[in-house]
Amino acid sequence: MNSHGAPAFVVYRRYLAAIGSLLAALAVALSAYAMHAAAPEAQPRLLQAAIFAFAHGVALTALAPLAQRPLGLLALAMLLGGVFLFCGSLLAVVLLGLAPTLAPFGGALMISGWLLHAYDRLRG
Repeated sequence: MNSHGAPAFVVYRRYLAAIGSLLAALAVALSAYAMHAAAPEAQPRLLQAAIFAFAHGVALTALAPLAQRPLGLLALAMLLGGVFLFCGSLLAVVLLGLAPTLAPFGGALMISGWLLHAYDRLRG
């Protein structure tokens, strides 16, 4: 229980849903930046990051309240971590000139999170 009397599991679901909404909002801002302020050669990577962030933000917002077991929360946390690694790596290429070395790990984490989510949903 937390200070408001809600079980930790409920609090985690709320945080994941809220973070998903924030992620979707940031994705909209990122796509606006990509289209209106970024250099033309940076636009494809920024838009790809925005698409992944928006889709997964909406998914987290919608799915987090439905999570019934810790395994479901773990799957959603894997999605969130994967988005941060994947999108963060694409942003690092554009903003810092770094190689997108973490993008494959982020993609693998997102794939794994979706597969774990499917398994959890099949359990009931």
